[in-house]
Amino acid sequence: MNDDLLEIKNFSISVNLNKNKTKLVEDINLNIPKGKVVGLVGESGCGKSITALSITQLNETPPLNYDSGSIEFKKKNLLALNKRELNKIRGMKIGMIFQEPMTSLNPLHTIEKQINEMLMIHSAISYSEASNKTKELLKQVGLESISKRIKSFPHELSGGQRQRIMIAISIANNPDLLIADEPTTALDVTVQSQILDLLGNLQKKMNMSILFISHDLAVVKKIADYVCIMKNGKIVEKNTKDNIFFSPQHPYTKKLVSSQTKKKDVVVNQNNLILKVNNLKVWYPIKKGFLRRIVNHVKAVDSINFELGVKQTLGIVGESGSGKSSLVLAILKLISSGGEIIFNQQNINNITNKKMKTLRKKMQIVFQDPFSSLSPRMTIEQIISEGLDVHEKKLSIEEKQSKIKQTIEEVGLKYEDIHKRFPHEFSGGQRQRISIARALVLKPKLLILDEPT
Repeated sequence: MNDDLLEIKNFSISVNLNKNKTKLVEDINLNIPKGKVVGLVGESGCGKSITALSITQLNETPPLNYDSGSIEFKKKNLLALNKRELNKIRGMKIGMIFQEPMTSLNPLHTIEKQINEMLMIHSAISYSEASNKTKELLKQVGLESISKRIKSFPHELSGGQRQRIMIAISIANNPDLLIADEPTTALDVTVQSQILDLLGNLQKKMNMSILFISHDLAVVKKIADYVCIMKNGKIVEKNTKDNIFFSPQHPYTKKLVSSQTKKKDVVVNQNNLILKVNNLKVWYPIKKGFLRRIVNHVKAVDSINFELGVKQTLGIVGESGSGKSSLVLAILKLISSGGEIIFNQQNINNITNKKMKTLRKKMQIVFQDPFSSLSPRMTIEQIISEGLDVHEKKLSIEEKQSKIKQTIEEVGLKYEDIHKRFPHEFSGGQRQRISIARALVLKPKLLILDEPT
């Protein structure tokens, strides 16, 4: 199209793994028109994020081979630019919202400093002028209360607020193109809807183009004008949003669209209970004064009662801050709580830490943010074997390796491809599969999933 802002032509990427060349992305063709939103949809590990990061050449680890093709932004091939030329485009002409705001924002710097930095790198303005613009940007992304306390640090904000900070950084210099890499993955449904509305409003107001990357068709449907479907490193179908949803052509697209409305039969097993919670309370004290006396409590969980049977699934739904994570941590005895938590016919609030260590093998958790819950210094095999090292010390090396291989393949990954690699070498969805494998390798009786998708 003549009005294309970005054109990716016949683009292929490979990586050298175990002395073998592996194709990650093959013959990609993708156009982003001016002032439009293009959704890039596909399962974890299909090449979505690698393609997006290649636009501004942010793929540095592991070293990638750009085998063929070009990425043209305003008719200029970005792959032919040197680092200095690219730095003039990054953050100025092309903004980026990363997948995990907590790991993308610097925990040691204030919100003011991080947004100011983006402004001052590309404009000859003073720190105080940048701070004034930062306050306006925060208001623009719906953070008027934060604009009055710009000295806040990322850990003092909620997930939705951190994502809005990322959006403020990405639009600070009025970019022509915004790349949003799974920007709503770690957010609850209410906040997700607010972020999508915010991005839609900003896109229209600033007449930006957006490349919106997601594994969730329902999210893309709300914001995109055009949709590209990606599988195994290839774009298998691309069309307008209406044609993709109402007249899909490729079998994989048809499968994705039909899965959005599929109903599942619920099988309820009313046999013996695995977990019973009675009058559970998690209260956090509010301390004030020189002597730090307790003046009140934040009642995160207040008198909760429920039962969970063997082979049953129980869903707990609520907005951010409603107490879901505090409930989970109390059940695992990772924080103190009141009331009864009866797991496997034992009240875990009354047992010693030594007995609790034995029980932990039978209750495992998959955390919300896989990147921060996986050790960056351990290989995937070491991460998954850690539970076996603690709880099944009598296993031989061969038995342990067999268990790890079986579990990795159960979660849809290939043992030979991943066992010697590190977490940063995988996509967000692949890291979550690794987290699930780590939990399942011990064959627990209770699996707790804290916002796993």
